[in-house]
Amino acid sequence: MFFPAWCLGCGREGKYICDSCREKLPLISPPICVKCGRPLTENYTCPGCIEEPVVIDGIRAPFLFHGVIRQAIHELKYRNLRAIAPVLGGFLHNYLLVNPIPVDVLVPVPIHRKRRRERGFNQSSLIGFELSRRNGMPVVEDCLIRSINTPPQVRTTSASERRKNIADAFICANEKLKGRQVILIDDVSTSGATLNTCAGVLKASGAASVWGLTLALEI
Repeated sequence: MFFPAWCLGCGREGKYICDSCREKLPLISPPICVKCGRPLTENYTCPGCIEEPVVIDGIRAPFLFHGVIRQAIHELKYRNLRAIAPVLGGFLHNYLLVNPIPVDVLVPVPIHRKRRRERGFNQSSLIGFELSRRNGMPVVEDCLIRSINTPPQVRTTSASERRKNIADAFICANEKLKGRQVILIDDVSTSGATLNTCAGVLKASGAASVWGLTLALEI
């Protein structure tokens, strides 16, 4: 009553993303790259695939990173609008209903403990738990650890910089995911470098398969 939701797209009261603005969200439609999930060009070539040995089984997302979905993610990450996490988790749930991925467990991409103290939460965890609440898959947060506090990927200017930035940033703390089918949860995939690096760490520790699932892909 005192703090009503306002649509991030048009300002209409009632929902954070109203029905009208939902219809305008930048959906990713086939054909897509089997590796990075980006829409293929008219010549069926990928506009920006992972420029490194690909360890991850694939990356998928329902949206492109612009418009209202970009604003929603920014509101969650940088303006502490945690109340929008159920909406974003619902988007991922609806996507998986139509585009199933093998899964036993959900693993949010971790942020460093220093950044988590500063922000107060990990946005990928919030989204992951909202997805878990809908599909019943368990969330594991104490296996994949971000051990190095690297600069945010948005501050890097090239794919090679992003790979170098997070090359040794993650470790696997235990064998909880050995033999499991993992879906990594993140908000945005820019180059795929972070998800691919995480997948390499988890597979080296025995994970059977690792897919990446994000809300949006940046092109």
